[in-house]
Order: sequence, then structure tokens, then C-alpha cells
Amino acid sequence: MKKICFIVGARPQFIKYMPVERSLREQSVLQPLLIHTGQHYDYNMSRIFFEEMGIPEPDYHLGVGSGSHAYQTAEGLIRIEEVLLKERPDAVVVFGDTNATLSGSMAAVKLHLPVVHVEAGLRSFNRDMPEEINRILTDHASTVLFCPCKRAAARLGSEGLPPAVRNGDLVTADDLSGLPARARFEDRIVINTGDVMYDVMKHSLALAEQRSAVLERMQLIPGSYGLLTMHRAENTGDPERLTAMAAFINRATAGGTVVFPMHPRTKNSADGGRFGLHAGVRIIEPQGYFDLLMLLHHSRFLLTDSGGMQKEAYWAGVPCVTLRKETEWTETVESGWNRLFRDFDGTFPEGENERDAYGRGTAAHGITAVLSALLG
Repeated sequence: MKKICFIVGARPQFIKYMPVERSLREQSVLQPLLIHTGQHYDYNMSRIFFEEMGIPEPDYHLGVGSGSHAYQTAEGLIRIEEVLLKERPDAVVVFGDTNATLSGSMAAVKLHLPVVHVEAGLRSFNRDMPEEINRILTDHASTVLFCPCKRAAARLGSEGLPPAVRNGDLVTADDLSGLPARARFEDRIVINTGDVMYDVMKHSLALAEQRSAVLERMQLIPGSYGLLTMHRAENTGDPERLTAMAAFINRATAGGTVVFPMHPRTKNSADGGRFGLHAGVRIIEPQGYFDLLMLLHHSRFLLTDSGGMQKEAYWAGVPCVTLRKETEWTETVESGWNRLFRDFDGTFPEGENERDAYGRGTAAHGITAVLSALLG
């Protein structure tokens, strides 16, 4: 059985890995090997997601931990290379845009191992964001690029990568037409299989309703509160920026109840304090995925700088304001469900359009079907 190595390091990647791992387990055609770099080392940011979502323990936990971008990337590269040299997988899969993504793709391509990028083709066009650099470098080091939407696939073509399979239209496990008949990992392939996060949310929502008691625990009435998440370095790395974001949050929420699971990075930047947030903002510890999903689905609005949560709000029909100058998920803005904070006019967006820009919630089956075809 062919061996395929998956590299994760941060909360969004654990979640994205889950449906792909489940699909591989159901098909029993490829042997998964999981490397956890340890970029998120806090229990609530890491282990709890493995437990909640039934993901098997990683085969390797590298313990990279916190540090500068250079440290995390370089240390991850060194430790991942050691594992890849030992295991010699047939392909290496990376997710998203973290330092673990870049470390994994660089380690693999230097060893002449095929790199598979899940969530390829996203661009904010803001090179001050470390995530943007990670995305670009990973895409151009990759052999197979699984895109979450048609626009992402088209963007890669404009950067000189091959035209997308079927012109970027959605490809599902039931219809692999358009995949080159002689395609192997020596060919570069761009393909739109949809967004694995939609798979995750569809699968997890019923489980979350059964297992999560976060609203009862916090004595929250559905629809009576807002949800806030903020973790990106562009918002938390500069005290002046953090103070400015607090002023915006206060203005936008007008003293109402806002639940804020505070990310460790934000907590460290704020020295554990409120950094000027009004008294209605309830700061809590980071939450597991099911609790966070319930908090989102029953919230009146979302304020976030998370790319994943912008999409989850879009799928859930929850108005969202993105705490950034730009977003990679432009479809959520075009749909009317999301608005950049610079465009906030005092009212939260109310979308009316269909929420199907990122596929049908079957991306993982499409991904594993393509990988099985390529490795067969």
C-alpha cells in the first residue's frame, strides 16, 4: 500500500485533515502517516481537537513550539526532513498557509517528493502577511494543487501554473473526467475539488449539537450575543494596532455581549489584559471545535480575522465583519454575508445569495479519489 504523509501544525490544519483522514480510512487504499510539527502546543489549541474529532494520534510529534517565523520555519524544516528521510512516503500533503505548511513543502520538494497542497490558489495580495508568502511559495513548490473554488484555480493559471482541470469547474469523486489519463506525480495538476472545511462543518454540526453544552455553561441565549476571534500578527503584533482594533470592536458592538475566546498570541500581546475592550466582551479560554461551532451558529454576528471562520459564518448564514484590510475569501464578500471592517457602516451585512461557492461538502472524497488515481 502506498504511503502518504500529512503535515499539520495549527488548529485549522487539524480540522482540515479530519475529513481527508476519514475518507482514506473508508477507502483503505492509501496508508496515511501524520506529522504534527507542534506549532500550536497549547492543549486547547491542539490536543483537544484530536480528541473531539476522532483523529488518530500523530505518528510523529515534532515539538517545534513557538518562536519567530524564521525559527518555526527552519526548525520545522529540519525536523520534518528527518522524518521524511526515514519514512520515504510516496507523497507529502500540506494544508493552508502556516509556517508548518511552508516547512513541509520545502522539506519534501528538496527531497524530490511530490508535494500536494490542499487549499491552494488563495491570495490576499498583501505581502506583509507571512501567510501570503507561505501560500505563494507552497503553491509553486507543489505538484498537485487542490483548490477550494474556481477563482483560486484560475489564479494559479495566471501565475504560470498549468490550466486547471475542466477549466476550474468542480471535480467530485463520482466524476473525475478531465483528469489527464496519463497523469502521474511528475505532472503538475491544478484541480478544484471544493473546500474541505465545508465537509468538516456538515459532518460536525449534528455532533456539536449533541455534545456541546457551551451555551448552557455560559448562560447564553441564542441570537443575543456576538462572537469575536482575533489572532493574526497584523492585528496582535503591534500595541497601537491592538488598541485601534479594540476601539473598532467597541464601536461596532455598542456595548453588547460579545464572546471572545482569546488566542494565546493575543493574550501575550495584551499582557493578559483587556486592551481597552468594553465590559460586555466576555474573554474566555480557547474553545474546542464543537463549542466554537455552537457559539458561531447561535451568534448574532461574527467579528474575526480568521479565514476559516469567515467561511463558516458564510455557510451558517451568520453576518460577518472581517478584521482585516482584505480577504482571500472574496466570494463571501460578494455574496453579501461578509464585509471588511474598513467598509463597516454600523450595520452588519445581510446576505441573500446562495452559499455554494466552495463546493458541495464532498471535497475530501474528491481529494482522496484523485490521490488514489495518481498513486495507483
